[in-house]
Amino acid sequence: MPSDGPRRGLRVRPTSSWFTAGFSVGLGLTLAYTVLDTVLRISGILTLLLLSLFAAISLEPVIAWMTRRRIRRGWAVTLAVAGLLVLLAGFLAMVIPPVSEEAAALVDAVPKWVEQLHDHRSFLGRLEERYHLLDRARREFGPHLGTTVVGGLLGAGHIVVSAVTGAGLVIVMTVYFMVGMEQLKRFAYRFVPLSRRPGVIQLTEEILLRVGRYMLGNVVTSAIAGLATFAWCAGMDVPYPAALGVFVALMDMIPIVGSTIGGIVVSLVALAVSFPVALGTAGFYIAFRLAEDYLIMPKAMSFAVNVHPIVTVVAVVVGGALLGIVGALIAIPVAVGIGIVLDDAVFPRIDRA
Repeated sequence: MPSDGPRRGLRVRPTSSWFTAGFSVGLGLTLAYTVLDTVLRISGILTLLLLSLFAAISLEPVIAWMTRRRIRRGWAVTLAVAGLLVLLAGFLAMVIPPVSEEAAALVDAVPKWVEQLHDHRSFLGRLEERYHLLDRARREFGPHLGTTVVGGLLGAGHIVVSAVTGAGLVIVMTVYFMVGMEQLKRFAYRFVPLSRRPGVIQLTEEILLRVGRYMLGNVVTSAIAGLATFAWCAGMDVPYPAALGVFVALMDMIPIVGSTIGGIVVSLVALAVSFPVALGTAGFYIAFRLAEDYLIMPKAMSFAVNVHPIVTVVAVVVGGALLGIVGALIAIPVAVGIGIVLDDAVFPRIDRA
């Protein structure tokens, strides 16, 4: 006899309404959009935090060297930060006076330029007579000159405040990362299964060590570039050799294009002396760039890791497109880490397959 109950072995699928499915999909899309919008809004802060983390990783070999000599990590971080602050104070002491002098000279020169504009015998006066620069300036900015000046001052003030705030945040977070690096690594390792944790720890420590060495090697080559610039400018009587040396050292930390931009700027400043000096300065930077690429950089990086030139170019282009100058700075260390993972973990597993 047929039974009224459900047949044995017949599974009844749970049914869900279209409303529930649509609500779930809509909620997921809304949550994803909210997360993406939040990340985009705080992208500047995230970039500064990433820069702080890389700064802490770069200084980790120095901290590890001091801790191996029985200096407590807190004192080691204090000594490293004190050294960085001394370098920053020296940089400001070299840069601020020439910048202040140039600003004062510019303010003093403005009345003379205005007077020359009305003197038709001078070069500026002949330009004014031919192109009517003052009339064009009045037509362009006359009705809104006050608003333009105020807006420019506010914009410049906002840039200065943002730069100071960002630098302060990077310094503070770098110190926190340096002090808590061991705790941070232990916390991150807990997300890895226990059976695979030893291999991940060994690989991570190797990446951090080589990235730190690479960054220190980059600092060494940048310091050499700054000292070479100072020596050349001082010997050729180019104005402000110390400030230009610090500028070139900072620019040289940006791979591929940094030293070239620094050389162009110094060559333009050398025009204040004479055209032959500017031409000689350009030749000096071409020779120095060749020496840096083929002599200085290989020696400085011999204890870190070799990076193929194609990888360097691609990494810098992609990093600069994503995060600007910060991305260009950290692009090669990221490429170094990816290369270590591929060589030590991915390729050996593929070869065994």
